[in-house]
Amino acid sequence: MIDRKQAARELLDRALNRHDVKGAFEKYIHPNYRQHNPTVPDGRDAAIKGLSAFVAACPELHYDIKQMFQEGDTVAVFAHVTMRPGDRGNACVDILRFEGDVVVEHWDVIQPVPEKSANNNGMF
Repeated sequence: MIDRKQAARELLDRALNRHDVKGAFEKYIHPNYRQHNPTVPDGRDAAIKGLSAFVAACPELHYDIKQMFQEGDTVAVFAHVTMRPGDRGNACVDILRFEGDVVVEHWDVIQPVPEKSANNNGMF
C-alpha cells in the first residue's frame, strides 16, 4: 500500500507546480474518478483536459502545501495557491479519497486571501 499523503503531495506538485497534469493523473487518478467541483466533469480524461488548459493559461501557478491530514482512505490538503508571484492568491482545501493506490473522488473548497483581516492570525 502506498503512503497516501505522499501520493497526494506528488500528484498535486507534479500536476500544478511542474505542469505535468497528464503524467500525474495517469499515475494517481482512477479513470472513472468522481469530481465534486461543479465546474469539472467526472472522469480522469475530462479532468486532464480541463486542468491542462488551466495550467497552460497560468504558467506561474504555484500550489504551496501548508498542511495535510489523513483519515482512513481520505487525505485533505490545505494549500496556498497563487497565479503569479506577489499574488495574494487563494486558500484551498483539496480532499482526495483513495481506493488502493489511486484517487477515486475529489472535493475542493477555495477562498480568496483577503487584503485585510479582522485578526492578526493570517490564513496560513
